[in-house]
Amino acid sequence: MRNTPIVLLFSLVCSFSINAQNTRIVDKNEIGWYAFFGTFKIAEKFSIHSEFQARRTDYIADKQQNLLRVGVNYQANSKLLLRLGYAYVETYPYGEYAINAQGKDFTEHRIFQMATINDKISKFELSHRFMLEQRFVGRYTQPGLTVENEYVFMSRIRYMFRIQMPLKGTEIKNKTPYIAAYDEIFIGFGENVNENIFDQNRIGLVLGYRFDNNFRIEAGYLNQTLQLGREINQSNVFQSNNGIVINTLLNLDLTKKVAK
Repeated sequence: MRNTPIVLLFSLVCSFSINAQNTRIVDKNEIGWYAFFGTFKIAEKFSIHSEFQARRTDYIADKQQNLLRVGVNYQANSKLLLRLGYAYVETYPYGEYAINAQGKDFTEHRIFQMATINDKISKFELSHRFMLEQRFVGRYTQPGLTVENEYVFMSRIRYMFRIQMPLKGTEIKNKTPYIAAYDEIFIGFGENVNENIFDQNRIGLVLGYRFDNNFRIEAGYLNQTLQLGREINQSNVFQSNNGIVINTLLNLDLTKKVAK
């Protein structure tokens, strides 16, 4: 917990460093991210995580990325959640400078390990999420190919800090509106990291409403700063993507017996 200010300072330094570079290209896009998160409890300490995100550009008009993520959760204690999972990602060409050098969509398979630490100070709920990803990113070795013919292995570590608080009362319970802010930084490492050791950073501010123990909705603003893994005209390329995010969160306890 004490390292949180250091991590946030590091994130800010990265952002200032991006803005201060003289040899950079900035590609600005409007985005809309629409996500469903489902958690299904199957035992006292175990649950299944499911997630689908439809990420769009021009807010909703065009495809940016589709992401499907599944995993197994282990609730080690009241504050620590562990997760092991897999993600399937399809990224499409968008913006002035596509992520894929040939301007094509590409597939990515990920294996990930995650640890989330939750805490509460007064009416503020704090969350620290650490994620390690092993990524297999599709690549075209020849311009004429229509399907990726090899996958490059890449590694990435992520850290997200989130803080939220109720807009009435002292805790987020049923029929309670709340506000949340978060920042997540992505760092690439390993032999195939290329230009983007700093991979990306995401900042969000959302309003949420908890209807009951099972269902919540969040909506708000999202900023994504992303660095491409290659240079163009000897300049680093950064995407500055700004827009909206809408999250639907479902939490079901499948261990409860249905009353007759």
